[in-house]
Amino acid sequence: MSSAKPTKVALIGNPNSGKSSLFNYLTGLNQKVGNFPGVTVDKKVGRTQLPGIGETEIIDLPGIYSIYPRSLDERIVAESLLDRNSPTAPTKVVVVVDATNIKRGLLLLTQIVDIGLPTVLALNMMDLAAKAGVSYDFLMLSQKLGVTVVPINARKGQGIDALKKEIAQAEVSRMQPIFPVWPEAKAAVKQLRDEFQLINDYQAYQFLEQPQSLHFLSKDKQNLVESVRTTHQYFPGKFQGAETIQRYGFIQDLLNEAILKQPDYAWKNFSHKLDRVLTHKVAGYAIFFAVLFLVFQSVFAWASYPMDFIDGLFADFSSWLSNTLPDGALTRLLAEGIIPGLGGIVMFVPQIAILFALVAVLEETGYMARVVFLMDKVMRKFGLNGKSVVPLMSGVACAIPAIMAARTIDNWKERTITIMVTPLMSCSARIPIFTILIALIVPETKVLGFFNLQGVALMSLYLLGFVAALASAWVMKKLINVKERSYLMMELPTYRLPKGTNVGLTLVEKTKSFVLEAGKVILAISVVLWVLASYGPGDKLKNAEAYVMQETANMRLTEQGLQDRIAAYKLENSYAGVIGKAIEPAIKPLGYDWKIGIALITSFAAREVFVGTMATIYSIGSAGEEDQNTIKSRMQQEINPETGEPRFTMAVGLSLLVFYTFAMQCMSTIAVVYRETKGWKWPLIQLAYMSALAYFSALLVYQVLK
Repeated sequence: MSSAKPTKVALIGNPNSGKSSLFNYLTGLNQKVGNFPGVTVDKKVGRTQLPGIGETEIIDLPGIYSIYPRSLDERIVAESLLDRNSPTAPTKVVVVVDATNIKRGLLLLTQIVDIGLPTVLALNMMDLAAKAGVSYDFLMLSQKLGVTVVPINARKGQGIDALKKEIAQAEVSRMQPIFPVWPEAKAAVKQLRDEFQLINDYQAYQFLEQPQSLHFLSKDKQNLVESVRTTHQYFPGKFQGAETIQRYGFIQDLLNEAILKQPDYAWKNFSHKLDRVLTHKVAGYAIFFAVLFLVFQSVFAWASYPMDFIDGLFADFSSWLSNTLPDGALTRLLAEGIIPGLGGIVMFVPQIAILFALVAVLEETGYMARVVFLMDKVMRKFGLNGKSVVPLMSGVACAIPAIMAARTIDNWKERTITIMVTPLMSCSARIPIFTILIALIVPETKVLGFFNLQGVALMSLYLLGFVAALASAWVMKKLINVKERSYLMMELPTYRLPKGTNVGLTLVEKTKSFVLEAGKVILAISVVLWVLASYGPGDKLKNAEAYVMQETANMRLTEQGLQDRIAAYKLENSYAGVIGKAIEPAIKPLGYDWKIGIALITSFAAREVFVGTMATIYSIGSAGEEDQNTIKSRMQQEINPETGEPRFTMAVGLSLLVFYTFAMQCMSTIAVVYRETKGWKWPLIQLAYMSALAYFSALLVYQVLK
């Protein structure tokens, strides 16, 4: 029919089946990340060209093993397949199966075929299958399953054109269902098919089995399912185990005929030997921390030159605007507010990009899965489990998707504790703060002639956040009195060389997201902050020159010195200065003045706003002409009027670093925790304990070191 819905192709498969590599190859840079309607589950959506169809939407669904969901991610996939009336429902499905472990992947395939969606089987990792010596009769697989089978290598793009052609031609299987519904359920299934106008028995059977997991069903429809269950005395879950056994029986009979040559996994011996080292109870941890150490060394060593270039570029551009445009409020807004604020974010793109790239390489090689396995035993002592490592490590990039990743943890207590402590991991938003403060107080010297001392300091802050997360988890483990136990079951993927395309796409996607999302906040904050810092109550700003001339009548000041005094006076008596002065008594014991207080307030919107705020404040405030080159130089020249020493001493710098290591200060994270925990109880507890931890830790550091 010409009025059919536009083609939407869903990629579905087990974790580590190569689904994301296929998605990247199909869509390239033509992809975006969004949420499923009504929930905070990430979905990747991209577009590709299919022969005879044209531009087609590709949806990368979360990895699952079965359509019987145990986690939120799995429930979303089940709903996507079963809700045919949704505008986002896929019209076709590609099931991606690891060719070296085909039996496991075929269980999911048989379920999707029985649901009645046009399906193509993409048999991925054929290079590894060839290395193992296994070969399949693809024609027999296709005939027995009722779907087209396409061998591919998604990492290298082999077989992609053939796959596109088969996706375009895919139709619903006309074979008998692989799993015929049990006779005891037929009457109930028939009634539901009639009531909901469903297309086949297995779809109705899923409605009968798990209405509570299908949130697209209205309350009335869920009650109707319950009524049908009661009428026919049907007990959900009764046949689920038997269904799995029957499906595996079918799969085994199929493979007995379709496997032409059994695999020889001797080629994996090297991987097994490597695992004995990388997952060793002593060497494994040493290697893991060595890897982290090298990552943070690289972040500082490789990014220093492009950072300095970008910093100077924005400073020169700001100066050029001031000298070129006519003097006025708009010029000052651009030169003193927006440009320095944005420069305070863009200059850190090199470090963020390097960090994302290195983490992507670790994931691509399969090493991160070993870290999950390795850390499971340690994590359990703190009320977590090995799966908590994924959110914690993801928190190094951003706490928001990291918290959402905790949905894969089945145990409620461990999932809640993971959500509560993940923001203590130092995210990319903290990098601008860490790097500018470390550059101010830590000398750029080499340790043992090789290690950069600033890189050591950066890694120490990340470890401090990790230790704080574990300590907080241990306390919560004692306070949340739930005895439920969980177990970690996972398959370690084969070691692979990282694919440059996948790493590059991850780097571009993550960096772009950071810059755009942070840029919106920075732009808004910079404008508001400039207004607050440029205007004030009463007539003090208007008559600033007269006030300063009167105060300094007996001083011998140069013209530049006089202008500095006037600029500082205006800032101190502006609305921003009034706000900063109001909170100064509370933060003075930490070594902070009212200017830092302004940055603390604005960075509650997002941590990275701190550097942009300081850049804006010092662009408006006192600074000699020779000191107007970079943000770093401005902060270095800032003087504490009470002591005559630099404002950012070792004590103040370390106090700020510790404060921002522990402080929540991210409204978006609070909002996500609210949605994940379905209430304000946990986010408010999280905000309170992290703020208290940040304040008192910073207080202790400053009072000891001052």
